[in-house]
Amino acid sequence: MRNFVERHTFWAIVILVAAAMLLWMIFAVWPDWLVQALGRKKTFVNTLLNGITLGGLYFLVASGFTLIFGLMRNVNLAHGAMYLLGGYIGFEIAEYTGNWFLGLVVAFLAVGFSGILLQVLIFRRMEGDDLRQTLVTIGISIIAADVMLAVWTGTTYQFSPPDWLFGATVLPVISVIKSSGAEVYIKYPVYRLAVLAVAVAVGVGLWLFLNRTKIGMMIRAGVNDREMLSASGVNVQLVFSVVFAIGAGLAGFAGVIGGTALSIAPGEDVRYLLASLVVVIVGGLGSISGAAIGALIIGLAEQFGLAYFPTYGVVLTFLIMVVVLAVRPQGIMGER
Repeated sequence: MRNFVERHTFWAIVILVAAAMLLWMIFAVWPDWLVQALGRKKTFVNTLLNGITLGGLYFLVASGFTLIFGLMRNVNLAHGAMYLLGGYIGFEIAEYTGNWFLGLVVAFLAVGFSGILLQVLIFRRMEGDDLRQTLVTIGISIIAADVMLAVWTGTTYQFSPPDWLFGATVLPVISVIKSSGAEVYIKYPVYRLAVLAVAVAVGVGLWLFLNRTKIGMMIRAGVNDREMLSASGVNVQLVFSVVFAIGAGLAGFAGVIGGTALSIAPGEDVRYLLASLVVVIVGGLGSISGAAIGALIIGLAEQFGLAYFPTYGVVLTFLIMVVVLAVRPQGIMGER
């Protein structure tokens, strides 16, 4: 942080001022002119929180994609199918056992195992051949989507989270002050806040795993120079299989989280694959912190576009990607 401030003093000031203005807009009572310009404060704060929590969900999906595509440079366009498969498996386990957490664990393990199979049977035979990887994984995703459609039909499934995650909680944010002087506070769903907390925990865990553990150092070393790592006695293929298992498992994990927050239905695989691609491109290849920043930007863009200019909201996400590619092609946190 100190190095960033010293190297980019102007942008540090801009970020500080923007953060101060945002905090004022969240916690202050809005004057009439601001209400006329942006509408009700409740709408703005809810849209902001929806964007942040959606960004958390996008990060959970894109974090696995970052490991596989961004870090290892393996083009896995079946990542969205893994998200959807995890959602379906988690739903079946949770419905059968009545235990939502067991569905979460089984989805992570099952889809993680499918990632190992994909790495051993497909990517190990196509190392360095991006075009073949792209075409083959597109084919796998299409086949997987058809199989899942045949098994689970076109029905939309909605998870039931644990009882303590139901309902809404009162936030320390004043919405309006009534003429009687009573303060009305904003309420927000508990589960969405839990999604954000899980995303933060996963992000911190992944960063520590890659930067503070021996296995993480092996992974980064294997990406940069696998021959040298192999010569040192490390089983590189085993290390890469572990990365694939974690990346795919996170997709399945996110399928249960996302299916509980929103729903699971055919077509969600394409949506979250595109979201992961955009997040990784905006944030920077191979960067966990970049994926978090990219997911936050895309989540906020989608929600504010939907709330304030729905006609052009879809374009906003891709406009952000185009601007980032034009200004900083390696992504916000990517390395040259």
